[in-house]
Amino acid sequence: MKIIASIILWASMMSPTASIYDFSFTSIDGREVKMSEFRGKNILIVNTASKCGFTKQYKDLQAMHEQYGHNLVIIGFPSDNFGGQELDSNAEIQDFCEKNYGVTFLLSEKINVKGKDINPLFKFLTTQENPDFTGDIKWNFEKFLINKDGKLTHRYRSRTNPLDKAITSNL
Repeated sequence: MKIIASIILWASMMSPTASIYDFSFTSIDGREVKMSEFRGKNILIVNTASKCGFTKQYKDLQAMHEQYGHNLVIIGFPSDNFGGQELDSNAEIQDFCEKNYGVTFLLSEKINVKGKDINPLFKFLTTQENPDFTGDIKWNFEKFLINKDGKLTHRYRSRTNPLDKAITSNL
């Protein structure tokens, strides 16, 4: 009986996370945030960087937050995985985003979105089946759209502006 219980315990620990709502992250100001808090809303997850050619998308992400915030949660995940384009500390990132783009949407602490130290949420996102594409993130400001039921419905490359109809028509 102990062997069966051990096998069941091992299997439960080895099974992949079934839902976006099983994840949590640390916000840029150090607070634990559970994805389950956003159940029933669309979620747009974006890997961000402060010194990138796409950094100006912060402005459009903020506009999107203001326009669709009643129905959409935007979460920026700062990362330094592409060309060393992120600032060194969470405090510097937060200050940069507030001063330059008036960012009030949710930001996480700086994380890795690819490689051996990939954040578990991004490992989950990049391996989920979706109508657009799967696989590693190619650059800063890739976007993942999660529907109100917690399912990844679309993934967009960096060049897709947050306010593009390809995204907003799915909200």
